[in-house]
Amino acid sequence: MTDDVRWLSPRELRTWMRLQAVSELLPGVLDAQLQRDAQLTHFEYLVLAMLSEAPDHTLRMTDLALKTNATLPRLSHVVKRLEGRGYVERSPCPEDRRATLAVLTGAGWDKVVATAPGHVGTVREHIIDRLTPEQVDQLDQIARSILESLDTEGRLDALHLPED
Repeated sequence: MTDDVRWLSPRELRTWMRLQAVSELLPGVLDAQLQRDAQLTHFEYLVLAMLSEAPDHTLRMTDLALKTNATLPRLSHVVKRLEGRGYVERSPCPEDRRATLAVLTGAGWDKVVATAPGHVGTVREHIIDRLTPEQVDQLDQIARSILESLDTEGRLDALHLPED
């Protein structure tokens, strides 16, 4: 039964263990900075950031779910929390009454603008500035390859971002 298993070589195992450690530690580092500086979770900030980049700071909830890799129930729960803080409003979509729009409020925009520098600083400190420009390109290619394997339907916006 285990004769068919392609076991990891020592080099592959080391690489896997390091990637696994990064995937475990990075969310905590990002959350800690955002909680400390902005009283937001990383996911809450991601929701606000995606709305801040959208035309008219508005997205259908289904599109926002794709941009944040969230299920609609999870997204709805988080948007409700952000609504309670005055950062987001929900309204029916005028073109399709079955759809709901999420709209970044003025207070939400102010929160993103105030929060972005610290978040970018943390991303730079722990990831980007640790790499050479060539390594950044390699990481981009590696992440894309892994995402294509994980998101076989190509749903996530991260797979469709424009190249430089």
